Amino acid sequence: MTSCWPDVPLGDILAERKEVPADDALSNGIIRIVAKVGFSDGRIQFRADGQTKTGMILIRPGDLVISGINAAKGAIAVYDEQNIEPIAATIHYGAYIPNKVRVDVSYLWWLLRSRTFRDLLLQYVPGGIKTELKAKRLLPIPIPLPPLEEQRRILARIDELATKIEEARGLRRQAAEDAGAIIPSMASKELAWLSERYKPIPLLDLCDFEGGSQPPKSTFRYEPSSDYVRFLQIRDYSSDDYLTYVPASPRNRLVTPKEVLIGRYGASLGKVLRGKEGAYNVAMCKAVPKNDNLDLDFLAAALAYGPFQERLKEISRSAQVGFNKGDLRGVEYSFPPIPEQRRIVVHLEGLQAKVDALKRLQAETAAELDAMLPSILDKALRGVYSYGQARATGKPTPREHF
Repeated sequence: MTSCWPDVPLGDILAERKEVPADDALSNGIIRIVAKVGFSDGRIQFRADGQTKTGMILIRPGDLVISGINAAKGAIAVYDEQNIEPIAATIHYGAYIPNKVRVDVSYLWWLLRSRTFRDLLLQYVPGGIKTELKAKRLLPIPIPLPPLEEQRRILARIDELATKIEEARGLRRQAAEDAGAIIPSMASKELAWLSERYKPIPLLDLCDFEGGSQPPKSTFRYEPSSDYVRFLQIRDYSSDDYLTYVPASPRNRLVTPKEVLIGRYGASLGKVLRGKEGAYNVAMCKAVPKNDNLDLDFLAAALAYGPFQERLKEISRSAQVGFNKGDLRGVEYSFPPIPEQRRIVVHLEGLQAKVDALKRLQAETAAELDAMLPSILDKALRGVYSYGQARATGKPTPREHF
């Protein structure tokens, strides 16, 4: 790239810090050790302890911290000058002292995390972005360097736009939360309305609950077979990955699509899984209707909301791990005739379809927002390369476009 701003090697504005931390300061926890630097936000995260077998470098407040391995992915941070104590990182990081007279370190942080700099890595570093970015490879890379005033003007504009994008993300997150609350709210209203019209019936009179089994690990297989059935686990609430199979023997309790699985404890406590077939583990139980006057989809919806979930909340607040059949005594539901059950199911399914469509739209919007800032940043920093030339020809400058 060419520019009327002077091309300046990074080594002219950055000096590698070559200090190392004292071993006792590390082992005593006086100096914290960097665990990683976030790709998306450049935040420094620290280890829980000071144990290390790798060579270390020292980082002081105000330093630019660059991951040699993941710099091209955005793992670059500024250790804030407001900090008092130094920190440490492995030798796979580099600590650099910025020349404050010539460069604003925040501007440099944005630049080094941009596509513009990624292109420079491909151009100037043998092996490109796959090469570990040590000082000897980083510091010779030339970058066009505008005056401090121009750097800070660009920074102010980037910060302004980044704030607006984050506000948009916040609104999207709130909309997603609101959308997720629609189904529970409507289901609760339907169930409350039923309790005013139909006599409550104990849940244990309507369906039975059967716990799962845990086959020996030696029986597990990863390929389907006519003699084996799928082994359902807690992770099947969110993913169909890593399928396992166990022998179709009487010792393994099975669930059919005409029964409902429920998480018994942990993060899946009370979650309802419908339409699965196979053996299930001890972290689940299944609800089996006792008569034909109970629509299975309505049962699944009733168990996902209402009195059953309220009882599970009480259990989760106690020291008890999970729930047993006896814990469900006293839980009652009002179950209407089959036609009314199906009407409610159709109503909730229609709402769910609209919520799912809204969530898909929100996911697309989230992707657009995530791509917006890198695009804006690229535009701003590429403008640095053409600003001087545009000014010389009298054409509109990046100052007017960005």
